[in-house]
Amino acid sequence: MYGCCFFMCFGSKAQNNNAGFKVIAFYTAKNDRAHISFVHEANRWFTAMAKQHQFQYDSTNNWNKLNTAFLSQYQVVLFLDTRPETPGQRDAFKKYMEHGGAWMGFHFAGFALTPSAFPQNWNWYHDTFIGSGQYKGNTWKPTPAILRVEDSTHPVTRRLPQTFTSSPNEWYSWEKDLCKDPDIKILLSIDSSSFPLGTGPKPNEIWHSGYYPVVWTNTKYKMLYLNMGHNDIDYEHKTNKELSFQFNNPVQNKLVIDGLLWLGGKLH
Repeated sequence: MYGCCFFMCFGSKAQNNNAGFKVIAFYTAKNDRAHISFVHEANRWFTAMAKQHQFQYDSTNNWNKLNTAFLSQYQVVLFLDTRPETPGQRDAFKKYMEHGGAWMGFHFAGFALTPSAFPQNWNWYHDTFIGSGQYKGNTWKPTPAILRVEDSTHPVTRRLPQTFTSSPNEWYSWEKDLCKDPDIKILLSIDSSSFPLGTGPKPNEIWHSGYYPVVWTNTKYKMLYLNMGHNDIDYEHKTNKELSFQFNNPVQNKLVIDGLLWLGGKLH
């Protein structure tokens, strides 16, 4: 049983102690307003979904809670924006995943670039677990894309149409070719009808061709990475107004909730 102190510390209350599975979301929510907007939106949405689908949702910005004892209370871990940075946190997460834990990561949770504030200094996570290696580039501004289902038999994509339009997002490209990794199963990619994707102003921020996976799983783990997670913010006019949201899209929402239910063992 968890006391009141636990819930006060973690910002989102448990829905009920008899929930089918328990989810803990880690986040940082600093610096980038678009990522901060997504984190707050995600916490609201997952809290509502927990009531509807009968799971428990907690969230915390205290990454020191990423330890073996704490993780043992949860069946699914979410990284809403960043990743763990200390050796102890990273070791605990790796052991959690290697012993049957489940994970869903969004957008910046997959980011690594050397040199940057988030260098590629965790080979297991970026090269083996997610499989993408370092960040290579991105589209700009955040725009919707037409996404194509690559495997319609997977529980995460089974209820999706063959193609659908996403929420506006900043889309990433990666150092490694995920198609060449035998452990990676790509579930969705950007459909060629999306091109040109992005508005610039830099030419490299507009994609005209290529193959870009946006949702995939590593078949050696119970995990799901989704590139969604960057809301559109009015940086140009310096109002910092939120111009778009990720969870205003019923089809994309179906993808996320089915992904979570699959990770929680409720969808097969």
